[in-house]
Amino acid sequence: MSKIVFFCIPAHGHTNPTLGVVRELVERGHEVWYYSYNCFKGEIESAGAKFVACDDYDTEQKLDPKDATRVGKDIAFSTKILVDTTLALDDLVCRDMECLQPDCIVADSMAVWGKAIALKLNIPFISSTTTFAFNQYSSKIMKQSLGELFGMLFSMPKVQKELKRLQDKGYPINNIFDILKNDNDTNTIVYTSPEFQPCSDTFSKKYAFVGPSVRPVSEQITKEKEKLVYISMGTVVNDLLKLYKNCIQAFKDTDYQVIMSVGNLVKIEELGTIPENISVFTHVDQIAVLKQADVFLSHCGMNSVNESLYYQVPLVMYPQTSEQGGVATRVEQLGAGIRLQKVNSSAICETVKQVLETPSYKENAKVISDGFKKCSGAKGAADKILSVCKG
Repeated sequence: MSKIVFFCIPAHGHTNPTLGVVRELVERGHEVWYYSYNCFKGEIESAGAKFVACDDYDTEQKLDPKDATRVGKDIAFSTKILVDTTLALDDLVCRDMECLQPDCIVADSMAVWGKAIALKLNIPFISSTTTFAFNQYSSKIMKQSLGELFGMLFSMPKVQKELKRLQDKGYPINNIFDILKNDNDTNTIVYTSPEFQPCSDTFSKKYAFVGPSVRPVSEQITKEKEKLVYISMGTVVNDLLKLYKNCIQAFKDTDYQVIMSVGNLVKIEELGTIPENISVFTHVDQIAVLKQADVFLSHCGMNSVNESLYYQVPLVMYPQTSEQGGVATRVEQLGAGIRLQKVNSSAICETVKQVLETPSYKENAKVISDGFKKCSGAKGAADKILSVCKG
């Protein structure tokens, strides 16, 4: 029996793919400890892991909304958040690891404190990558502007100053890439297929492309019209009132059934009069909707795209971050969706209509879906973890 420790960030798209893996490990008789946040406690414990709360130590969760928007855009600021969180967790986690003596640590690629702790304590490590894996070849789909590149260069002195704080606490971190990059020497689980992963043949055999972890449908959605359009901008960057209003305007006089999920940042009453063919919710069971949908207007979060393509639903894409832009580019390359170029009502309607009336988008989504279903899934991920466990 092995002892396995998971670390993750407070995000559905990063947590959900790991739950099936946790369940698989527990069912095989292994012990799993999962360091996460109270909002995920129920789901993690239901999968069979022992939950450990990190809420009191995480710096990012204490940011005000203005500062929170800097995370992911300002590398020096993001590094400070990562270092602050790692050092805040240092005493707790080091003490716990000394008691537990785990056989390996599995950490989300964004939960860099997990990798840092593994390096510091010389514990076998596995990266859990819920986005694409990135190296010098695949990263070309992540198009950065000249301004972003200059900003990164000017930030490096501040980044190195932050990393010095880790070095002073015994962490063998030489540069930011030691904790952020996917390299061919690190055992890595990637929750997509080799076919969907850009340049998958350039990664070493230490990479396991296990396919997306898609949970079973737990609710039933009634399809009331021939075509069902699903709209969601995810759970993070979804304060997009103008887009939602334009979607209502775009589809109010159509024969489409429209289901729109707007999250907690937009009040439904702010949307005005909602036509009978459009249903608006704060949250929906996305899997249940996608099982019935014909097209998905999405922000292109990796988890959402995986779920959409798994159910052979082509996409209209409106990415909000560079990471989401990379996912959108890959979907375009494989012909399973089209990027929304403008957000006025007529452009939204015409782009959705184009996807619905062009069979190749659906056909290409099915090809990707077939590739997903051939992957090893949670069983393969569990096999990879156990192969790395010491002893």
